[in-house]
Amino acid sequence: MDSKKVIVRRTLKHGKGVFARVKIPKGMVIAAFDGTIYDHTHEDWNDDLYNHAIQFEKRRWRDSMGIARLVNHSCDPNCGIRDLFKIVAMRDIAAGEEVTWDYGMTEDHVWRMKCTCGSPLCRKVIGSYRTMPPAIRRKYKGYISGWLTKQ
Repeated sequence: MDSKKVIVRRTLKHGKGVFARVKIPKGMVIAAFDGTIYDHTHEDWNDDLYNHAIQFEKRRWRDSMGIARLVNHSCDPNCGIRDLFKIVAMRDIAAGEEVTWDYGMTEDHVWRMKCTCGSPLCRKVIGSYRTMPPAIRRKYKGYISGWLTKQ
């Protein structure tokens, strides 16, 4: 389900990232978490899985078989989450621009990450949806994983 309008390449800060090859219109699906589903009893959790699978229920996560796991976080993202697993453009994305989403749009557990996105809106620490400021939640309305907004 990876869009042909994006390409994976190295970033200055975060190793690999996903970038728009051409202009991407608002609402377009960029990638999806379409891989293995794990629950909290999974015995082989490791840092890679812990940092790349997204939460979609209280004790369940899903990985990606494609580029979704390479889309970096930003506290001022151009994408969000729809239908639990799809990374979707929240606005038009210019050719050459890095595709990003806010990792707090899916999470509701103890996971935390030091943020180095560099945005003037940087929150410094990324964590669960419940730690996301109310103004940010309102800004992301319609682009937060549905399992979080139905609680």
